[in-house]
Amino acid sequence: MKRTKISDIFHTAPGTEVSVMGWVRTRRGNKYVQFVALNDGSTIRNLQIVFDMNVFTDEVLKPVTTGSSIHVTGTLVESQGKGQTVEVQAKTLEVFGTADPAEYPLQKKGHSLEFLREHAHLRPRTNTFGAILRVRSALAFAIHKFFQEKGFYYFHSPLITTSDCEGAGAMFQVTTLPVNNPPRNEDGSVDYSKDFFGNTTALTVSGQLEGELGATALGAIYTFGPTFRAENSNTPRHLAEFWMIEPEMAFYDITDNMDLAEEFVKYCIRYALDHCREDIEFLSEHFDKDLIKRLEFVLNNDFVRLTYTEGIKILEESGRKFEFPVSWGVDLQSEHERYLVEEHFRKPVILTDYPKEIKSFYMKQNEDGKTVRAMDVLFPNIGEIIGGSEREENYDKLLTRIKELDIPMKDMWWYLDTRKFGTVPHSGFGLGFERLVLFVTGMTNIRDVIPFPRTPNNAQF
Repeated sequence: MKRTKISDIFHTAPGTEVSVMGWVRTRRGNKYVQFVALNDGSTIRNLQIVFDMNVFTDEVLKPVTTGSSIHVTGTLVESQGKGQTVEVQAKTLEVFGTADPAEYPLQKKGHSLEFLREHAHLRPRTNTFGAILRVRSALAFAIHKFFQEKGFYYFHSPLITTSDCEGAGAMFQVTTLPVNNPPRNEDGSVDYSKDFFGNTTALTVSGQLEGELGATALGAIYTFGPTFRAENSNTPRHLAEFWMIEPEMAFYDITDNMDLAEEFVKYCIRYALDHCREDIEFLSEHFDKDLIKRLEFVLNNDFVRLTYTEGIKILEESGRKFEFPVSWGVDLQSEHERYLVEEHFRKPVILTDYPKEIKSFYMKQNEDGKTVRAMDVLFPNIGEIIGGSEREENYDKLLTRIKELDIPMKDMWWYLDTRKFGTVPHSGFGLGFERLVLFVTGMTNIRDVIPFPRTPNNAQF
């Protein structure tokens, strides 16, 4: 008999003979009947399996403990019990794998998120992380679906690179040279010409610069892959390894960019609500009572658009005493961004035209000589969720900015070539995937929305 996923069981007619497989969540009962809650990862809902003790013995059911994996065949019947519409009257039982109750850490009790992070190899089996990972999967699919339907091409930027897109220098070096005794130049420095690539290389912090090359050939591309930041930031908002979505579009100005960003995040949120409703309802019930209301708030409101200068004025006139003082020229903190979204406008906000000194070299400069055509999308509970800009397409202006910031020309010649040969207005943005998953699931720690978080002093599993 072919296996039926538990997610499909609830759409199967009672009276059907079924074959189900999964992991035992709980077992309870008496000498007459035993009830097992079974889950196979396909849904937040458990399936109740009923074992008639006239058919099964205590000895046969002894290995059926929390965490064990089993295969049951039986008849699907309407359930008289509370909490489920159908259940399976078991006819046969096969135990695939046992789980010793003395050793299995996920027994039937509440576990803190901190405890589960220490058991990241097992936490996907919990209701909480099963829900989070299903939402994460749905959002990943929605991202591809959105861009493919709009005619974008999926572009693979390199993971090993020689360029530091953000200019922060927080990169993980990639080398095959012996760590304890690398070859040296005459001045004592490491001779990277002897390295695998003949140069210093690192894991990428962003695929944007390479993505621009794709956009200026294919018109519109998006990247979606892992990125790496060697920042010693042990906070609930930072990971050393995370996933980024970075669309780049030729012939888009800053307004086109803002329109796309708003449409994109709304599409992803709507997709998650439509396809993961039960999981999101579970997370709302157990972690964030306002989650669904906040998701619908984003969907039902046009995003407010205003300049950085206007935003600073609002913050200065708010009368609010912020932890980080506000003045024109400062980089906004999460508390500032959330004030604009949650208290002043009560809508998502897109801030534009930031001071050029606090933004990256590649952003298009405005005529005032002080600001650039940057845009940040700000959400409730999160602050910045998207950062982007119209890119500087003028060769001379871009070259001047690169020299002002002392960025080595040996790393930038190929990027500048796109401005020498058929340059066009173009724009793009970046969305940290985990930030999006954080918002849609209502979780508060970014370590809880990726299967295996990489943080300072933590690279287990």
